[in-house]
Amino acid sequence: MIDIKKAKEEFKEYVKNYDIENPKIALKVAHIERVSIIAKNIAESLKLSKEDIKLAQLIGLLHDIGRFEQVKRYNTFVDAKSVNHAKLGVDILFKEGLIRKFVKDEKYDKIIEHAIINHNRDKKDIEKNLLERELLHAKILRDSDKTDIIYLLTIEDKKAIWESDNLEEEKISDEIYREFIEDNSIVYKNRKTHLDLLVGHFSYVFDFNFDYGLKIVYENKYYDKIYNRFNFKEETEERFSNIRKIVNNYMKQRLEKVND
Repeated sequence: MIDIKKAKEEFKEYVKNYDIENPKIALKVAHIERVSIIAKNIAESLKLSKEDIKLAQLIGLLHDIGRFEQVKRYNTFVDAKSVNHAKLGVDILFKEGLIRKFVKDEKYDKIIEHAIINHNRDKKDIEKNLLERELLHAKILRDSDKTDIIYLLTIEDKKAIWESDNLEEEKISDEIYREFIEDNSIVYKNRKTHLDLLVGHFSYVFDFNFDYGLKIVYENKYYDKIYNRFNFKEETEERFSNIRKIVNNYMKQRLEKVND
């Protein structure tokens, strides 16, 4: 049995171990709480069982548990500069036994573990050979996470997100721009600038498994709001203008097909 109320209480207790005044920690607490709600809503939109709706909500609550230790140890969200936050979270939950504070029944463990491991955006694709229920919850979490990340990019402190005060002075790497234009995705290990990370955030749009989150992003014009937060120099402005057009056209065309 999954007790969401108790899980939320345990989450609040866990977060007390960290400096909530740190903007990165505060950002992650708010993000996790929203992702849990979005996951619940996606599960409901798919007409899943009450058990799976609660499970999706629980996974959303646990998905970034490794971020707190990542920030504490390295003061960064960039896995390449620190540690794979998804793997760290799984280790904390399952090797250190924290999971039992959130849910007593072990039958959900593999579903939770696979969902958390596969939500990491450094993994371009969900791993193969997952069981049907494992794959379903991995997809729900990836969509929930992306939906809220795109939202928080419209409101949160730029330095806390992109770890740079001079984003407008940077350029998009040629290889990252080529990958986005030609493949509609980027290879994360090829990133060279903080601005490349922003391009990666725009590429999220092509990785939605369900239309629920994509519709939220499109109807609220989140990508336009992100774009309008910056005043780039000429070459970068041209490239980001192209990126924004591609993203908006993709969302419009995909959602129009749903309504046909």
